[in-house]
Amino acid sequence: MSETVPVTIDIWSDVMCPWCVIGHNQLETALAGMQDEVSATVRFHPFELNPDMPEQGEESAAHIQRKYGRTPDQAVDARGRMAQAAEAAGYSFSYTGEGDPPPAMMWNTRLAHRLLVAVLRDHGPELQVRLKRALFDAHFQQRRRMNDPAVLTEVAASVGIDRTAAAAALSDPEIDAIVEAGEQQAWDWNVSGVPAMVINGKYMIPGAQDPATYANALRRVVAREAAQAAAE
Repeated sequence: MSETVPVTIDIWSDVMCPWCVIGHNQLETALAGMQDEVSATVRFHPFELNPDMPEQGEESAAHIQRKYGRTPDQAVDARGRMAQAAEAAGYSFSYTGEGDPPPAMMWNTRLAHRLLVAVLRDHGPELQVRLKRALFDAHFQQRRRMNDPAVLTEVAASVGIDRTAAAAALSDPEIDAIVEAGEQQAWDWNVSGVPAMVINGKYMIPGAQDPATYANALRRVVAREAAQAAAE
């Protein structure tokens, strides 16, 4: 059996982005079918969809109407299509918390990005992916306040991250500088929407794609790089 080829997949994404969790689920499905071909390292990088979001947040339907110029009915239809796409990808936006569901909200995610880059730096990509998934669940399924340090440290603790270290990362200027650099890198790549996946630092796949598209792109990258190495 031939050895698997290592690939690195850098994903610019935001915790508020439904298509980001859909895209990641689709990528995971693709990678599960390629276990004999590639060994992938996945790393998440910061992209704030709404950096100017006020502290109190904004109700999701109102946000969609305001930001994209949708009518209330159009906003409902858009959310319904996203929910269907998520279900097809194996993820549910249904509320899983206790009691009646609170309003679905949009929050500023700067603190969440600080936590994610700190975990990548200090613990590596595997734990960062676990944290990212837990943050997605906290936002989409539990409808928690995602700009609250107490919520973020609790989510971090749920995947085994020390609470004190997580809390320190939220106010660390060095960590914030890493967030700034990651967002600047997105601009340098001309990333204007997320998810955006970059394979081996060279090849971008924009938007949430189906598993076959991700698998085909990965195979093309591997074949191209093998051909380039053979020609050198």
